[in-house]
Amino acid sequence: MSAPLTLAVVGYGMTALSHGRTFGADGHRLRWLVGRVPDRAAAFAQEHGYDRHGTSLDEALGDPAVDAVVLCTPSDQHEAQALSCLDAGKHVLIEIPVAMSLAGARRVAEAARSSGRIAMVAHTHRYHPGVRVAKAAIDAGTLSPHSITARYMFLRRENVGASGYRRSWTDNLLWHHGCHAVDTALWLVGAKVGAVETTSVIALPDAHVGAPLDLALVMRTATDRLVSVSMSYNSHLSRYDYMVVGDEDTLEIRDGVIRDRFTTGPVETARESPGPSPVMRQDREFVDAIREGRSAAISPGDVLPAMEALQVAQDAADAVGAASLTHQAAGAHVA
Repeated sequence: MSAPLTLAVVGYGMTALSHGRTFGADGHRLRWLVGRVPDRAAAFAQEHGYDRHGTSLDEALGDPAVDAVVLCTPSDQHEAQALSCLDAGKHVLIEIPVAMSLAGARRVAEAARSSGRIAMVAHTHRYHPGVRVAKAAIDAGTLSPHSITARYMFLRRENVGASGYRRSWTDNLLWHHGCHAVDTALWLVGAKVGAVETTSVIALPDAHVGAPLDLALVMRTATDRLVSVSMSYNSHLSRYDYMVVGDEDTLEIRDGVIRDRFTTGPVETARESPGPSPVMRQDREFVDAIREGRSAAISPGDVLPAMEALQVAQDAADAVGAASLTHQAAGAHVA
């Protein structure tokens, strides 16, 4: 058996807890826990078996025992932290998004290539059993998709994460949960960089949260496959699903379970054993890539089609926001 990795985890929310438990269960050493608030970092490290804790990523990166870093931090910190990890010669698993811009994603992709280190982006939804079944059917040619419709909706009108802890930062519907849905759908249809036409409508920032809470994106690939994504942080009913409309069949993927037109029950167990959780599959791929000296399955370069679509949507939203502010200023002047 290969030697276990020695890891530093940055962050102490639910995502950090999930990764820490997964790597720990596989026998890897949890050496550093890095967090913003000293008391919370210390408590988290003590509770979950980390050797050391602190508030400085640089201190953890300076530890020669650390093989790899897992970034579970606010979205707008991912790019700079990933670049620091690669520059320090550490492998890095980056929670989505890899960056908050297409240019930033390209910088991380280039840094990973030039450093010779392994960088992987935690697009965990690609490892959901239902999504894997659909992808296998599409790749095998037994399902020829015409379109995919994705919904990702739940209630988040406060800066509170899944752990119930009030955050010091604001989540971003487009670049966080939008990144999940857009990447998964574009990956299913095999979209390439520079070959996706994107149209979007994004609500103006909510007055309380300071960020948009609703959006819709429509994408067309070079092979005329359509992807529609509807998202909301205003929904009182939680929905996370995909409808894959193909020539041969239509598949519904909801909460990782897949159904076709012939059955009303889950069919994933007939096509693929449930096996390890999506997070465990993903984290083991990261470890295997490091041990085998190869690119990880979801490298920063692999997610550029989604980042490109998100950037088009962000640019359109910025233009609408600027126009709205200009209109308000003009109205105030006239008044």
